[in-house]
Amino acid sequence: MDNLWMWVVAAVVAVALIVGVVLAVRSRSKPAPVEAPAAQPQVEAEPESEAPQAAPAAPVIEAPEPVAGRLVRLRSRLARSNNALGKGLLALLASDKLDDDVWDEVEETLLTADVGVADTTAVVERLRERVKVLGTRDPEELRRLLKSELTAVLEPDLDRSIATVSPSGEGPAVILMVGVNGSGKTTTCGRVARVLIAEGKTVVMGAADTFRAAAAEQLETWGARVGAKVVRRGEGADPASVAFDAVKAGAEDGADVVLVDTAGRLQNKSGLMDELGKVKRVIEKQGPVAETLLVLDATTGQNGLQQAKVFGEVVQVTGIVLTKLDGSAKGGIVIAVQRQLGVPVKLVGLGEGPDDLAPFEVGAFVDALVDGAES
Repeated sequence: MDNLWMWVVAAVVAVALIVGVVLAVRSRSKPAPVEAPAAQPQVEAEPESEAPQAAPAAPVIEAPEPVAGRLVRLRSRLARSNNALGKGLLALLASDKLDDDVWDEVEETLLTADVGVADTTAVVERLRERVKVLGTRDPEELRRLLKSELTAVLEPDLDRSIATVSPSGEGPAVILMVGVNGSGKTTTCGRVARVLIAEGKTVVMGAADTFRAAAAEQLETWGARVGAKVVRRGEGADPASVAFDAVKAGAEDGADVVLVDTAGRLQNKSGLMDELGKVKRVIEKQGPVAETLLVLDATTGQNGLQQAKVFGEVVQVTGIVLTKLDGSAKGGIVIAVQRQLGVPVKLVGLGEGPDDLAPFEVGAFVDALVDGAES
């Protein structure tokens, strides 16, 4: 009996040992649990700061070409454009026989070049008399006589300087720019600013042509190029108000000159007179107008002269700016417009470049007209 209990106990122990071994083996074969990393708190990324914007580049201020000698530098253009007049006259004067037919042709050449009837007659009569008295047929002598007569009729002693001092002696000199749309008035206003700045003057421009949308933008572009301040208002604003503000700004800034670009509508003379008259009256509340420059397109010929007469009746024109002279074979318009208006041509445009506006010099003009005829 005792032996039986011993076998039972032994069997139980054996079974326990086997179960323990099996469990141990199984536990070793299982992979160790991997501990999940602790969740990291989510940190919101800060937005990248915007790169600093580069400051807009300051406009490059141009240095206009020196004014002295511009007409001489542009002489080749003048000679080419006006060759018909000089060449025709020299060819006629070089004829074997200077009879009435030849002199009639000289007259016709001058008339075709828009010199005008009265001045043509005067030039031909004086030239004919001098050739007869001197009895000369020498080409060089004839050239000298022709240049002398053309110089005389262009009145070289006229004052062609641009007024840059106020008649009152106080504040800026105010220059009114007038002329019909299409004559290049606004562009010429910008070019006149360049001429004055090249002479060391400070300039403010007033965009008083408020009826043409592009006029103020044009003027502002010209001003930015040379550092001239531009006073402007919205399209349709009162031109006289803009002109007044421009003169006021010029006085406050201590500017030497205020250029006022005016509208060029020419539907009827009375409307133009009212508008320009009002602009001038409003300006003169602050001081007198120093100069009124009339811009004319040289290619319009006799039509340009009719426009000149209308403006001469509306405002007191003190000088002429003749544009597109390089595109005209009618150089005689210079003579005609001076004689009919009784005021000098002060500036001439000889190209599309910003500095292709030159002070009018009678000697250089006549030299280009006559001497250029052989080139």
